[in-house]
Amino acid sequence: MKKTTLTGICLALALTAGAQTRGGGISAETMQKIEKMQTATPKAVFNAMASNKIDNLAKNFSNRTTFDNHFSVETPSQNIHDQKSSGRCWMFSGFNVLRSDFARQHADSLVVEYSHDYLFFYDQLEKANLMLQGIIDNAKKPIDDVRVQFFFKNPLNDGGTFCGVADLAPKYGLVPKQVQPETFSAENTSKISSLISSKLREYGLELRKMVADGKKHKAIEDRKAEMLGTVYRMLAMTMGEPVKEFTYQFRNKDGKPVGEPRKFTPKQFYDYTVGRPLEGTFIMVMNDPRRPYHKTYEVEYDRHVYDGQNWKYLNLPMEDIANLAIASLKDGKKMYSSYDVGKQFDRELGYLDTENYDYGSLFSTTFPMTKAERISTYDSGSTHAMTLSAVDLDANGKPIKWKVENSWGPSNGDKGCLIMSAKWFEEYMFRLVVDKKYVPENLLKEFDQKPVMVMPEDPLFGVDE
Repeated sequence: MKKTTLTGICLALALTAGAQTRGGGISAETMQKIEKMQTATPKAVFNAMASNKIDNLAKNFSNRTTFDNHFSVETPSQNIHDQKSSGRCWMFSGFNVLRSDFARQHADSLVVEYSHDYLFFYDQLEKANLMLQGIIDNAKKPIDDVRVQFFFKNPLNDGGTFCGVADLAPKYGLVPKQVQPETFSAENTSKISSLISSKLREYGLELRKMVADGKKHKAIEDRKAEMLGTVYRMLAMTMGEPVKEFTYQFRNKDGKPVGEPRKFTPKQFYDYTVGRPLEGTFIMVMNDPRRPYHKTYEVEYDRHVYDGQNWKYLNLPMEDIANLAIASLKDGKKMYSSYDVGKQFDRELGYLDTENYDYGSLFSTTFPMTKAERISTYDSGSTHAMTLSAVDLDANGKPIKWKVENSWGPSNGDKGCLIMSAKWFEEYMFRLVVDKKYVPENLLKEFDQKPVMVMPEDPLFGVDE
């Protein structure tokens, strides 16, 4: 090899090495500084860390003494369901509220359990239409526009919020769990969701081209209907054709039949067991310390149905939210609520407390971010919906701990429920849906303010799964 060639290669390598550290890369000098900061990890500590779960080593054993399952205010228990490998917690929590209300109306002499498979079918069909119509509405924007990218990135999901129940159930009705039971794909949504998402992305490109080519509105709408027909077929093959009419006999809590069997359509069953529109009967409140309290916020495209309503939240301090929850529970009414359930969660006990795990001592550091900072940096947010069912109050009426009905099966946690300390509730609780009858007049007026519009990309406004 010629000397000039070798010199050129060496120079190129030197320039490449320099490029790797230019403008903030880890240089050899920086690496030396990092290494000098280290202290030797004792061999026994490394062996323990290398051979065990971090949570097992960080678990604060003495904190278990603070845990008990007594509650001074508790709503009647009901069967715990299991969402399996799906993100339908929003529906399970919403149905928990509806079936609890039905039992209350009948003094717990009658119970009902709704089919998640049935309403999930229409949820997925409606979300497919929301995506396709959103693509049409924004078709003249470039494909890298943030809103166009939103639809292509999230064509379909199985998560949601209580607004999904509020929009879908009155529109399509409800059916009993026994009439349309769960299928494998309803309980394991990833594959069918992935396949339908691929079709929707393909269809989205086609619809954009139709708009660009100047196709008439009717032609575009007709083609969208054909696309939804394919989605419908894929859903029907995996979840079953939605029930149109059925015969059902109600039962009591002991499982004994009550009354005579009756014929229902899904809409008739909704009217009989729910008996009212859901929209307008409740408000959703949230705790978002990044934003001013006592203001309302609306989330664009935070809905399950294209012609439904964007969800609206009243932002409140945690003390106000706790007071709303206590008022509802004292009257025996459960509530939809959502949390960052993965934080400081002792799965063995089903107990959530800020002192369950001492990660800071384990790693010789601290984790000091506030709730607002955690939200802003995507470190925390609403991830899972559960049904708030009980609270334990001290002598001054202040909460000590809370209990929720979860949707991970009756053998999970404390007989299917999770218990959370008041401190954990304050740090990791985000949303509450509460009946307007428990909301003071001043907060109802605040809820009716013109909302500030926020975008669905906001860290706090992901769907509950």
